[in-house]
Amino acid sequence: MEEPGAVDLSFYKSYLSEEIRDEGRAQGREQGRAQGRAEDLLLVLEQRGLDVSVEVRRRIEECGDPEVLREWLVRAVTVGRAEDVFGEE
Repeated sequence: MEEPGAVDLSFYKSYLSEEIRDEGRAQGREQGRAQGRAEDLLLVLEQRGLDVSVEVRRRIEECGDPEVLREWLVRAVTVGRAEDVFGEE
């Protein structure tokens, strides 16, 4: 018999709860990868002496796809202007 005022915590030990936590962790890792790539991309552009406008910086920082950011990072090594990292999008 439960004590008066006791809270049922069984959900937090359930398979569904664990699945939700795992999904949250995966999303957090993905966001971390994207943030790291964005920082790397901005660093490359700045170290190359290219002018990084507010709009370019915003677009890079708001991109949440690590693969897109990787493509932009590869381009950042050779582009003549920071805006050119986006290709012909």
